Amino acid sequence: MTSSTNIMLLDTKSNLKHRFAERGIDRVLLLIIPALTMMLIFFVYPSIYGIFLSFNPLNHSGFLGNYRSFFHDSYMRRTIFNTFRIALPVSIINISAALPVAVYVRKYVKRTRPINTLLVIPMSLGTVLIAEGLYAYLNPSGWLNQTLLDLGIISQPLRLLQNFWGVIISLVISGFPFAFLLMLSYASSINPSLELAASTLGANSRQVFRLITFPLLAPGLAITFCLNFVLAFSVFPSAELLGNPSGDSHVLAIAAADAVTQKFDYSMASTISIISAFFELFVIASVFLLRSKLYSGSTAGTKG
Repeated sequence: MTSSTNIMLLDTKSNLKHRFAERGIDRVLLLIIPALTMMLIFFVYPSIYGIFLSFNPLNHSGFLGNYRSFFHDSYMRRTIFNTFRIALPVSIINISAALPVAVYVRKYVKRTRPINTLLVIPMSLGTVLIAEGLYAYLNPSGWLNQTLLDLGIISQPLRLLQNFWGVIISLVISGFPFAFLLMLSYASSINPSLELAASTLGANSRQVFRLITFPLLAPGLAITFCLNFVLAFSVFPSAELLGNPSGDSHVLAIAAADAVTQKFDYSMASTISIISAFFELFVIASVFLLRSKLYSGSTAGTKG
């Protein structure tokens, strides 16, 4: 009796194990525990605490006191416009430049490792070092202005610092390699036989790109744009070092930092962070909604 009972228990345990395994629940799943723990400690908890803190103003002005103070202040409201004025053009420029280059490299360049290595260098330098280098390059006595003056192209130095132009140039330099490498990985996963079949049926290169390549790249294009936008939207070093932090480069990240370092108001800094996150999520949701409207078919065209 005992032996048969043990056999039944083992069979039941084995069946449950197989059922869980079919649903992806097995011992391998335990490997996510460290990552999940780190995410809870360093992301989920700070986010929840920041939301709670934003509804507890330092001056005890009520539940929505910080939000009323922010949106009633025209100078603070303008930080939203300043941030969008920098983040959107940078994201559009990076995606617009990375897409055709990635498609061209994928089709006509066999050895991409030297290109990838060259483009990784700006990413490894970091925004602070890039900003320091651009400060020496773009200032009125820098190489760019002196070269243009010597060639007679301009009569006076270009003003590319202490405004949002220097910030945009810095973010393009640091963001384009990131966008290109992502787009190249998505483009390389497309099965070339699909484009070859379309060409065989009489489609020209523009039609192949519009009807085959671009729809298959749409998910990757949306993700790349969103990641670039988030990176540019949270800009801080470039805006501080190359822009005008108290003027047209007074972005949301600088406003949050000023609330902490100058006013010691962590509650208002949390409020600004929540507002920043709201606009980021709004843009991301809009991009994915637009992608679904433009193309909702299958993207199963990978090499497999």
